[in-house]
Amino acid sequence: MNTTEICPRFEKAISIISPRWNALIIYQLLSGPQRNCTIKDATGISGRVLSQRLKELEEEGIVERKVYPETPVRIEYSLTEKGYSLEPLMKNIEKWSQEWIEEE
Repeated sequence: MNTTEICPRFEKAISIISPRWNALIIYQLLSGPQRNCTIKDATGISGRVLSQRLKELEEEGIVERKVYPETPVRIEYSLTEKGYSLEPLMKNIEKWSQEWIEEE
């Protein structure tokens, strides 16, 4: 591999976690399964954008959607094994931000 070229896998990984809110959604779901409204309240993401991002992350195999046949229907989102494998990365970003990013 030429060192001046970006690795296609690295580029794909960045394209998955870099869209606005994706990393924050993954970080939020590290604490366990959550409903759409819980994620929305914790992150401040609009409902429409959150639904779109969750769908994209589900298509990538990072988030899993589980529908409970109750009345009313309950839907929870959780990380897959692939999603949980991002935990060390998210924790390192958290550690880096605490050390280098000033509070506003």
